[in-house]
Amino acid sequence: MSKMTGADIICECLIEQGVDTVFGYPGGAVLNIYDSLYKYSDKIKHVLTAHEQGASHAADGYARASGKTGVVIATSGPGATNLVTGIATAYMDSVPMVAITGNVACALLGLDSFQEVDITGITMPITKHNFIVKDVEKLADTIREAFYIASEGRKGPVLVDVPKDVTAKVADFVNKPIKPYTPIKTLHQDDCIQKAVEMIKESKRPYIYCGGGINNPRGAQVLKQLAKVADAPVSASLMAQGCYDQTDGRYIGMLGMHGTAAAAKALSECDLFIAIGTRFSDRVIGDPATFAQKAKVLHIDIDPAEINKNITAYHKVIGDSADVVEKLLKLLPQQDHAEWVKNICSDRELNVKQVGTKELDLTPQQLIETLDRLTGGDALICTEVGQAQMWAAQYYKYRFPRQLITSGGLGTMGFGLGASIGAKCACPSRTVINVAGDGSFHMNLNELVTLSKHNIPVIELVINNNVLGMVRQWQRLFYEKHFSQTTLDRPTDYVKLGEAFGIKSFALTKAADCEDVLSKAIEISKTAPVLIEARIDRDINVLPMVPAGKSVTEPILDIVIDD
Repeated sequence: MSKMTGADIICECLIEQGVDTVFGYPGGAVLNIYDSLYKYSDKIKHVLTAHEQGASHAADGYARASGKTGVVIATSGPGATNLVTGIATAYMDSVPMVAITGNVACALLGLDSFQEVDITGITMPITKHNFIVKDVEKLADTIREAFYIASEGRKGPVLVDVPKDVTAKVADFVNKPIKPYTPIKTLHQDDCIQKAVEMIKESKRPYIYCGGGINNPRGAQVLKQLAKVADAPVSASLMAQGCYDQTDGRYIGMLGMHGTAAAAKALSECDLFIAIGTRFSDRVIGDPATFAQKAKVLHIDIDPAEINKNITAYHKVIGDSADVVEKLLKLLPQQDHAEWVKNICSDRELNVKQVGTKELDLTPQQLIETLDRLTGGDALICTEVGQAQMWAAQYYKYRFPRQLITSGGLGTMGFGLGASIGAKCACPSRTVINVAGDGSFHMNLNELVTLSKHNIPVIELVINNNVLGMVRQWQRLFYEKHFSQTTLDRPTDYVKLGEAFGIKSFALTKAADCEDVLSKAIEISKTAPVLIEARIDRDINVLPMVPAGKSVTEPILDIVIDD
């Protein structure tokens, strides 16, 4: 036992929880914490970003890539509120994160003091839990509880708000072992698993659909075994890309708004839809009344609140997805559905081929497929949100869990660059690429300076069509081509911009140069960050596409451009 300031207690608790990297931005209310970080700099690496939102996305990307809990630190007032979008992003995608914010001294709370804000009240709807610590004696246990809550059950962000005077006060500190996590086992779970086994044995046309809840190394392992034993085709949500090896013959692509024809066909013809670790997003199910009409839905999920919320399940099993699947495998004999699998998987390739123009013949499909080939399918792909996000999901073949890092639930433009910083810090030996549209890139392009300052070797790929492509696509289809505020034509010189931040940059305009430029970028990224501006035609669309609220089995496969 030793006497420590609250700030030192925070650092000791971070080390106790296995934290080696934090992201953040200093300010008045966290001066004591940053003074302690200075003293603990040999044990805790701090990455200073250009903006607190970038720091929150970096902590998120770190967590997604590593499976550990990400940590972000910000000062009071605007520093804390700048974290809100990043916290909400993590909350929607069930990402473990602990946000530590400073606040004004306890005596100044509630007085509209300088840079005071009720951050616990603001973030209540977007955190698993949050705390304000007014007693230094409770600080250590609160930090520990925050890490436990963030990582147990359905993961998510937790915020700990600490008034400045609490970080200066002294208390006794004793190291404690990390609180063990006990996997969820609900009442009658064994009976539920037995019934699930019987449903799979009775099925003639089973279809496995996996979500982010099983997108981890252990989950990927048991999912592969289940697909083989159940002898079923496999589809994945955006959040689950890579949890099943997409080079495997059973994989039939994403399901939903921008999913494949094979995934939609399997949905319309299956008699058992096995949904694992998914919340049935509206972007996946389309019109609920037309979803899996011929099938019984078996829903396996850790969160009881997701059962029957968007789709009514015939049968449910509540529990950690990997645990449940592992138990299923112990009871399930080998099944044989060779004809069904052959029928569905014969049509598993995307049936839409992108075409450029004479002036701009480069296509996103060529870009992403070339990246896939040159990186051997081994890169960590981060994305912004919009068309570039969907192209990255469609054309890169993901082979391992946590390989695609993207904002699925909140759809946060500006997410990817910060997330790529965190992902590279978590996985320094991997090639990390952020695939961005020019609209999203402009949201948080200031984080290029973070790449440069800390020499974080990320490839920033800006697919530039000079429009807000996804919104423009909807305007073309559903708003009589009223391209209101989506034609950007910004004069940004991306090469000069990148070089101004100290980053080697390229402009790519021709299909013939694609392999050469990408190869150079990959080589440079072994030791330094690099930026590529890839110019494409503004009317290349994301296809297939299912209009909102329509059946996912009836996608749009072509959009006529006549203007």
